[in-house]
Amino acid sequence: MRFTFQATQDGVLLKTLLKQQGISKKLLAKIKFDGGQLLVNGIKENAIFKLAKNDQVVVDIPSEHATPTLVQQAMPLTIVYEDDHLLVIDKPAGIASVTGQNYPDKTMSNFVAGYLKAQGYDNQKVHVVTRLDKDTSGLMLFAKHGYAHSRMDKLLQQKGLTKRYYALVHTSTQLLASGEIKVPIGRKDGSIIERAVVNQQHPTAKYAHTSYQTVASHAQFTLVDIQLHTGRTHQIRVHFAYLGAPLLGDDLYGGYRDQISRQALHCHTLSFCHPFSGEIINLEASLPKDMTRLL
Repeated sequence: MRFTFQATQDGVLLKTLLKQQGISKKLLAKIKFDGGQLLVNGIKENAIFKLAKNDQVVVDIPSEHATPTLVQQAMPLTIVYEDDHLLVIDKPAGIASVTGQNYPDKTMSNFVAGYLKAQGYDNQKVHVVTRLDKDTSGLMLFAKHGYAHSRMDKLLQQKGLTKRYYALVHTSTQLLASGEIKVPIGRKDGSIIERAVVNQQHPTAKYAHTSYQTVASHAQFTLVDIQLHTGRTHQIRVHFAYLGAPLLGDDLYGGYRDQISRQALHCHTLSFCHPFSGEIINLEASLPKDMTRLL
């Protein structure tokens, strides 16, 4: 894959310009040793070449092979957005995002790997940018090459990506028309899975910030529109349980499963500035049938 840049001043090292463009040392090594190249005004140069103002820099990044240990599996995907750099899928509930000890295959990573193979793309490696819990549905973002992955990771660190969720929670007197939840989250004592609201002195405490707006309220449950400002494990589930409003179906944090068989959580919006085109991307995914039925 080819990218083009222009030097804006004299005397800057080529590797400095590339670093400013988000090309890491690891990626630079890949370019050097795995078949890529660096061109300045059409001439092959090394990373310590000194640039002159207005020099044209071309970077050829080598293709990425499929990960041998990641099984490529087929499943129809609901693709919400795709270009040469990014792929956004509307993930169904009940499918894990990535492989692990409990999910060796049949995860979204496996199915995206299968899709990349079926399409015959040059880059076959799967890059997961945003994950969702197994029982959470909605928008999941993948990068289609390592450079796009690093650019999106940087965007995440700079809080340049907005994620919004719909959740059906048990109705609680602590829920407001809109609110901010700013309480730290850490591991629940005695558990390796559960998280809990903890005090700031707890050894695993991490700052967590969730915003929400009440969309509709019924006697038994309330629909809330949620924005995450931090990305802690189980953040939405823990924060709403803290308000006495656990998610429907989320029995790990006090929700009941009599109306829905999974945590009623759906990532409905992703918004970001595209790292290569500069275009503002706003993506949406409709509520799935199990949540719509309850409403």
